[in-house]
Amino acid sequence: MNFSNKRAWLLSAASAALIAVFLIYPEHRQHLFGLIPYAFLFACPLLHFFHGGHHHGQHRRSGEHLP
Repeated sequence: MNFSNKRAWLLSAASAALIAVFLIYPEHRQHLFGLIPYAFLFACPLLHFFHGGHHHGQHRRSGEHLP
């Protein structure tokens, strides 16, 4: 797949998604806004999981252990 075919596929997929959102949004606006608090609750554990921990700028050498 060359660049122009990939770009055309990506553009058509983005256009289809935008049209779908435009048509679905007015009917399901209350449902989407009702899910926002749950989205925040779901995002917090995911951010902590993928963040990689809290090292607070402490860079240990390979032979050092935690106090």
